Amino acid sequence: MQASVRSCDEIIAACKKYHPSDDMGVIKKAYDFAQKAHEGQTRMSGEPYFTHPCEVAMILAGIMMDPDTIAAGLLHDVIEDVENVSRDTIEAEFGPDIAMMVDGVTKLSHVDFFSKEQQKAESIRKMFVAMAKEIRVVLIKLADRLHNMRTLDTQRPERRKAIARETLDIYAPLAHRLGVYAIKSELEDLCLKYLDPEQYELIRKKSDENLEQQQYLIEHIKTALNSALVNEGIKDFDISGRIKHSYSIYRKMKAQNKSYEQIMDLVAVRVVVKNLRDCYGALGVVHSLWKPVPDRIKDYIHSPKYGIYQSLHTTVMSKSGSIFEVQIRTEEMHRSAEYGIAAHWRYKEGRAADELDDKLSWLRRIIDWSGEAGDADEFSSFLRTDLFSDDVFVFTPAGDIISLPKGATPIDFAYRIHTAVGNRCVGARVDKKMVPLSTQLESGNVIEIITSSTSKGPSLDWLNIVKTGEAKAKIRSYLKNASKDENLARGRDMLEREMKRLGYSYPQLFRNEYLEPLYKRYSLSNIDDLYVTVGFGGLSCAQVLNRLADEYKKTVKAEPKKPDAADKAPAKTVTHATQGVEVEGDSGMLIKFARCCNPLPGDSIVGYVTRGRGVSIHRADCANMMDESIEPDRFVRVSWAGQNTEAYEAEIEIRGYDKAGLLGDLSNLFASLNVPMLAVSARSLKNGTSQISLTLQVKDTAQLDKVIKQLQKRSDIIEVFRTGM
Repeated sequence: MQASVRSCDEIIAACKKYHPSDDMGVIKKAYDFAQKAHEGQTRMSGEPYFTHPCEVAMILAGIMMDPDTIAAGLLHDVIEDVENVSRDTIEAEFGPDIAMMVDGVTKLSHVDFFSKEQQKAESIRKMFVAMAKEIRVVLIKLADRLHNMRTLDTQRPERRKAIARETLDIYAPLAHRLGVYAIKSELEDLCLKYLDPEQYELIRKKSDENLEQQQYLIEHIKTALNSALVNEGIKDFDISGRIKHSYSIYRKMKAQNKSYEQIMDLVAVRVVVKNLRDCYGALGVVHSLWKPVPDRIKDYIHSPKYGIYQSLHTTVMSKSGSIFEVQIRTEEMHRSAEYGIAAHWRYKEGRAADELDDKLSWLRRIIDWSGEAGDADEFSSFLRTDLFSDDVFVFTPAGDIISLPKGATPIDFAYRIHTAVGNRCVGARVDKKMVPLSTQLESGNVIEIITSSTSKGPSLDWLNIVKTGEAKAKIRSYLKNASKDENLARGRDMLEREMKRLGYSYPQLFRNEYLEPLYKRYSLSNIDDLYVTVGFGGLSCAQVLNRLADEYKKTVKAEPKKPDAADKAPAKTVTHATQGVEVEGDSGMLIKFARCCNPLPGDSIVGYVTRGRGVSIHRADCANMMDESIEPDRFVRVSWAGQNTEAYEAEIEIRGYDKAGLLGDLSNLFASLNVPMLAVSARSLKNGTSQISLTLQVKDTAQLDKVIKQLQKRSDIIEVFRTGM
């Protein structure tokens, strides 16, 4: 069933509920403009495209945004999707503020990028820069994403998962950071529906089955609490209850490795009171009725979450064993909790701009260091750390509260205080005890930074210790300016070592036609600039060499096929098969499979006679066999034996979402495919993913391809590829 297009009157009526005195003419004008611009366009569902901007406008009205923002919501796709409509067009019709909002939401599409992923990352960076100037940009983007998630069924299955994953990684945490919980919770539930549909349906089914029992518990709690609050003399309060949303339950199940039935605190009760004094009075009443669960009392009133969210939280247990959460806040805190930064936005009510600036100080910091991020991918990685991780609250010796991401170190703390404090840091005391600079801080710690005017400044190793993008950017800035000659030598050495480890030579990768796009992408002038940037940590070896290797592989494939190594070898007679490989010539020659490319039956192979170590078997397209130092007369014809019964080692690398039990699941998968696992190493990455390197025992490339395809089908696997190629 296709959705009908919202009328302009319907959108204006929704806005007037919260802005009765505002002029709605701009909404009518934007409605008419967008309707004409999108005329004839349809969505994948077949419904008129104009339904989408209208729904975005309704979502914005639902979080009480002003008429200009709603107008921008109606116009948000016209620059991107309509010919002959530019930012200048919007500015001429609607003024610079609305034009800036519309342009801030518009994706980057007319720029050359290395990949689709880079384009997406750059668009996200653009959105954050626009947010720094105008916070309403991200509120429009959140509304846009919410409606797209509501209508995701029209997309292909693989697109649904990709969009849901990006939403869960970026947009839902952003809504959380901005305190817009009305949008955040729905986004998370919709993401779960597409990322883990089985668990989503199970939780919904269980919640429906337990609905009557949970509602009875909520009513019982409300009745008891109502009487106790009245007896305590607290007046003008409102009590409401809710069942926790699906994704919240899902996270608890995963984090605690429990079934739905084992999750105890499935309901929450909210008490909204008149003033701050009654908040703490109500907390005492709650604890007099029910036993508080240790370490589950949180005071977000004196330590607001992200500077926006204020509330008292406590988890308690009834005499019957029921566990539930109680949240206590004032009416103003409640509006802020539901609508976050949107509740603080009132252009025509005389709110001071300073109040918003204080609440968005974290955003200013992100923009300050975003220019120092090596590229947009790194910027996205920084976001996941700085913006979307849980916070710890620590104190200066003077008692000031500093909020830092979980896992932050004293160095992060030092740079948050001031750049000069970080650069001169030589030690730290946590709770009056000297600690290593790599110590992870915990909420409640009192941090004292020890500085010295004779300090040599931060070292390159600090980049591996710090957690925040802010600290990384400031360390890199210092190192960049400290010693160009030292950075140049270090960077050149690092690239040469890593290049050799990967099996490439300098002439293969460092060609001008490969380097020029790299210079342009990172604003570099020449090869020395590249070395310096790698030397101070502005770019990693992997960032540079992966791009150069990609260009090299494209060129090799595009060039006319040259006589391969086998053609260079004189024809000989096959005399013997060893380790599943037939070698022309001496039957007693030792066979060794090259580790640089790990050839398997099914791969095209060449043999290369080594000095004193027999014949080394390589893939025909192995980079080492294309090196200029290779001696053509040492190639020998080789082929796979016809009846091969040997087993071979194959190395693969997996990047997946970091979760308990992933390795166990993979072990079971390999066992079901009758593929022994010979070696494994795994490590957790900072962005919530894990990297797993595996050595498997396989018969040929066909069996390995089957394994890789099975892994690629899993929703918890991001990518999997064969290494040593």
